[in-house]
Amino acid sequence: MARQALLFVSLLSVGAVFGQVSYTVPEEMAKGSIVGNLAQDLGLQTKRLVSGKARIYTRDSDGYIELNRERGVLLVKERIDREALCRKTTPCALHFQIILDNPMEFYTVTVQITDINDNAPTFEKGEMKFKISESAITGAKFVLERAVDLDVGINDLKSYELKPKDNFSLKLRDNAEGNKNVEMVLQKPLDREKQEQISLVLTAVDGGDPQMSGTMLIVITVLDVNDNAPVFTQPTYKAAVTENSPKGTVVATVTAADADEGSNGKITYSITNTLDDVRKVFKINKENGVITIIENIDFEDSRNYQINLLASDEGGLTDSCKVIVDVQDVNDNHPAVDIMSKSTVISEDAKLNTVVTMINIEDKDTGENGKVQCFISDNVPFILKTSSNNFYSLVTDSDLDRERASEYNITVTCSDEGVPSLSSSVTLTLQISDVNDNAPVFERSSYEAYIVENNTPGLSIFTVKARDADWNQNARVSFILEDSSVNGVPVSSYVSVSADSGVIHAVRSFDYEQIKDFQFRVKVQDGGSPPLSSNVTVKIIIQDQNDNPPQVLYPVQTGGSLVAEMVPRSADVGYLVTKVVAVDVDSGQNAWLSYKLQKATDRALFEVALQNGEIRTIRQVTDKDAVKQRLTVIVEDNGQPSRSATVIVNVAVADSFPEVLFPEVLSEFTDFTHDKEYNDNLTFYLVLALAVVSFLFITCLVVIISVKIYRWRQSRVLYHSNLPVIPYYPPRYSDTLGTGTLQHVYNYEVCRTTDSRKSDCKFGRAGSQNVLIMDPSSTGTMQRIQSEKSILDEPDSPLEVRLL
Repeated sequence: MARQALLFVSLLSVGAVFGQVSYTVPEEMAKGSIVGNLAQDLGLQTKRLVSGKARIYTRDSDGYIELNRERGVLLVKERIDREALCRKTTPCALHFQIILDNPMEFYTVTVQITDINDNAPTFEKGEMKFKISESAITGAKFVLERAVDLDVGINDLKSYELKPKDNFSLKLRDNAEGNKNVEMVLQKPLDREKQEQISLVLTAVDGGDPQMSGTMLIVITVLDVNDNAPVFTQPTYKAAVTENSPKGTVVATVTAADADEGSNGKITYSITNTLDDVRKVFKINKENGVITIIENIDFEDSRNYQINLLASDEGGLTDSCKVIVDVQDVNDNHPAVDIMSKSTVISEDAKLNTVVTMINIEDKDTGENGKVQCFISDNVPFILKTSSNNFYSLVTDSDLDRERASEYNITVTCSDEGVPSLSSSVTLTLQISDVNDNAPVFERSSYEAYIVENNTPGLSIFTVKARDADWNQNARVSFILEDSSVNGVPVSSYVSVSADSGVIHAVRSFDYEQIKDFQFRVKVQDGGSPPLSSNVTVKIIIQDQNDNPPQVLYPVQTGGSLVAEMVPRSADVGYLVTKVVAVDVDSGQNAWLSYKLQKATDRALFEVALQNGEIRTIRQVTDKDAVKQRLTVIVEDNGQPSRSATVIVNVAVADSFPEVLFPEVLSEFTDFTHDKEYNDNLTFYLVLALAVVSFLFITCLVVIISVKIYRWRQSRVLYHSNLPVIPYYPPRYSDTLGTGTLQHVYNYEVCRTTDSRKSDCKFGRAGSQNVLIMDPSSTGTMQRIQSEKSILDEPDSPLEVRLL
């Protein structure tokens, strides 16, 4: 790799230094390659480049060259492509400046980029095609595409070469732009019969080292001379086609021949008819001469067609012929069925042989194809009779019943005797009008419905439904509550029936404890004339609701007298103290009762049987057991929601009732009777206590926050200081309870300096220490005694802090 450097330096009296250096490097150098030793060429020390913060200044070339200050050299920063940078421009150079500070120095650097042979000649198209007639004269010229080489100088395009050279030679001609036009010259006449296609290769070569080249394929098609006209194989063609043939059916195929080849021998077929509809019915494939149908062919419209055809080659020579197409008739007309007069409604009590409608039949075909037979579907009460030629009448054949069939879809089918047979059909919809001949019928022979007691008056209990097989007004039913009584009271005071819907409503609120069921009759009547009716029995069963709490029968709770059970102290485990007896006027599971011990003076002594309410001892009675025992038993039913009752059982644990003790025991039991009132007000007191506790909590929270804010504001008066704290433990302080979070009593002595006013801490005076005192006899209440005067008033006094 060769590099050249030129240096020019000039000094000015003002103190600035200017210089110029030039380098020459080839393109495509690797990244990091050295362009030149700038420090050496400029006569500068590398430390001067560093101290002067040498840098490259350029507007558009900084992406290719970079300066290494420590080494004092210029390096390739990015790959340099001369063709991308300068295209065909020569010379190609990068210009930039080197600037140094303290003192300022300014140098101009030019890096000239030399070309290398890195681009081969290329053609825009890889292949060129020519169509040359075999009658082309010798010396005919054909312009070829020029090759392009992005390199310059000796690396640029140098020459062309054409192979093989049997029929053509290559000629280069200069044009006004300084380029060379490439021409291919015919040297030898072409003969299509010997060679229909010729392939040549044009090669472009540059002058670089190593030499590079590009190629383009030239394909020459030899065209024939049109000297022969096409000829049909026969002047007239005959064909036959059946009417109604599907579209695309092939009618005939015509063929023409041309002695020429290629485009001169390619024949195109076309239809030349203009005045008739042949072009709308037939089409011909222009390449193979196949004639097909494109529209429906009807024998009744046209029995034959004449198609005029033309065959032509690409040279303009033609020949003509005609095709005669005969249309063959088929049985393609269906019988036409026309309903002349008809009645769409007939009464179900119509007599036999009543005429329903008249039908006319017509078939356009003749002979056997025009003979028609008609029939109707089976299983209908009608028959088809022939009245005259091509006329039929539809009459009733049996009794009609609208409830069995309210409508008939009668299909009349007519078929001719052609092969294949064609048929037509028409459907007549006949409505049967109704006669009131059916009484309404309930869906059930009897009804049974359930309703829960304590219902709301007007509540819908259930719906009775009836249907009438008749139609319209004859099938419109209404419901009537028949007069009857229940326990001497009219049934209308219990229930009502909606005349239109049959919905039965409760008129009153039922009580299961008073009436458990009752029944009545409902009549249904249609709207016919005369009306028909039927009736049904309805039974209403009242279902129990858990609306009664249990009632305690024993022990009897009275306000004037007191009952107490006595348990001897010698009673064993399982001793029967008493039995709570309760009843529930409800029924079913609403009356199933369970017994539970709610409260007791001593729960470990008694238990209550869940099912029968027996109160028994569950352990041995001892002398330590209290004489006065009070048991609260709750009795619950099994309803949803359940209801309950509470009974208090007083028990005296003693072998006998001494005269002295008996009044005292009774007085204690009497005091227990007040608990019922206490239980009644328990909810009120709980709510009141919750409100008081919430108020106290909020008050305490506000007080604590206020104290915190007050202490924070007082601490802002002080400044930071470091005070040593020396703990000691006098023997006169001790933990009286032994249960607090501080297991010992601590006494702290603090020594302060004269500038302790700047401390963030605040203490009380020595004469009135800040002390927390715990009363040993209390349950955890603490009293806080705090001095009202800050120790800041006595800055030099000692301080003792005691924490309990």
